[in-house]
Amino acid sequence: MSTQQSSFEIAGLNWTQIRIPLVLVLLAAIPPLVFHEGATYVSRLFIMALIFATLAMALNIVFGHTDQLFLFMGALTGIGAYTTAITAESLGISPWATLLLGALLAGAIGALVCFVSAKLRFTVILISILTLALQFAIVEFFVGASDLTGGSTGMVFSGLAFESIQESLGIHEHVILYYLVLAILGATIVFYDWMRRSKFGIAFDAIRQDEVAAESVGVNVVRYKTVAGFVSAFIIGLIGPMYAQLEGLIIPGMFQFQVIDVLVLIILIVGGMRTLLGPIVGAGIIIYINEELQAAGQWRMVLFGALLIVLFLYFRQGIVPFARDLLHERIKITERLAREEQT
Repeated sequence: MSTQQSSFEIAGLNWTQIRIPLVLVLLAAIPPLVFHEGATYVSRLFIMALIFATLAMALNIVFGHTDQLFLFMGALTGIGAYTTAITAESLGISPWATLLLGALLAGAIGALVCFVSAKLRFTVILISILTLALQFAIVEFFVGASDLTGGSTGMVFSGLAFESIQESLGIHEHVILYYLVLAILGATIVFYDWMRRSKFGIAFDAIRQDEVAAESVGVNVVRYKTVAGFVSAFIIGLIGPMYAQLEGLIIPGMFQFQVIDVLVLIILIVGGMRTLLGPIVGAGIIIYINEELQAAGQWRMVLFGALLIVLFLYFRQGIVPFARDLLHERIKITERLAREEQT
C-alpha cells in the first residue's frame, strides 16, 4: 500500500474512491451558488469551461495514451453540430433524435483516421499533419457548402432547449445546459477512469511506451488505436451540439483551429496529461485567463503567451501532477518527522 493511500485511510478517506463523486458534486453545486438572474456572462463562462474540459478529456484518451495527436477537434465538433442540426431540420424532428447521429459520424471519421494512421505506421508528427490538413479542409467545406450549412452566415440553433422545464421550474436555460454538459463530462470521466483501469489502459500504456514491443507481446496496435480514435471523436462530436446550443447558432468560425484546437491542447498540457482531473483544472484556468485578457485588446495574445510560458516553466508536467507530487512529498516529510518523534 502506498504512502498516499495509507495517509488518506488514516484520515478516514480513500481519495481514489471518492474523487470522482466529490468533483462532480462540487461542480453540480456551482449553479445554485453562482448563477444569478441576469448574470448570463458568468453562467456562459462556466458552461464553456465544462465544454472545453470534455474536449480536453477526449484528447487525453487519444493523444495522452496512444500518442495520436488530433489537430482537427474543431472540425469534429463542427461535424457533430452540423450533422445534428441539418439532419433534424431535413427530417422535421427534434435535434435530440439526431444527437447521436452526429457523434457517431464524428466517431467514424476519428476511427478511420486512426485506422489508416496505424496501418501505415504514422508517427505522432505525421498524424498531426494529416489531422491539421483535415481541419482546414472540413472548415472550408462548412464555408463552401452554403446551401447546406448556411456558409459564413451560419444557421440558428436552439433545438436542445427544455422550454417546458424552464417554464415550469422558472429557471434559466443556462442552468439546464450546464447540467446537461456536466452529465456528459461526468460520463466521460467515469468511462475514462474505467478504461485506463481495464485491459484498454494496459494496452494503451504499452503502445505509448513502445509499439513494436507491444505488438511482440500480442497487443493489436491497430485495433486499440482505432478504438481510442473512435471514443475520442465520438465524445467530441457529442459535445458539438452543446457548444452550438450555448452560442445559439452554428457558423464555421466557431470551429476554427485557433478557436478550439489550440485552447484544448493548452488546457490538457497545463492541467496534466493522463490525469483524471487535469482537463477540468486546465479548462478552469485557461478559460478564465482567456476571458480576462479580452479587455487587453491587441495585447491579449502577447499577455496570454507570456502567462503560458510561465505555466509551462513552473508546471512542466501539468498542474495536477505537480500538486500530486508536492502532496506526496509533504506526506513523506510528515511521516518521517512522526517517526523521528517516536524514536
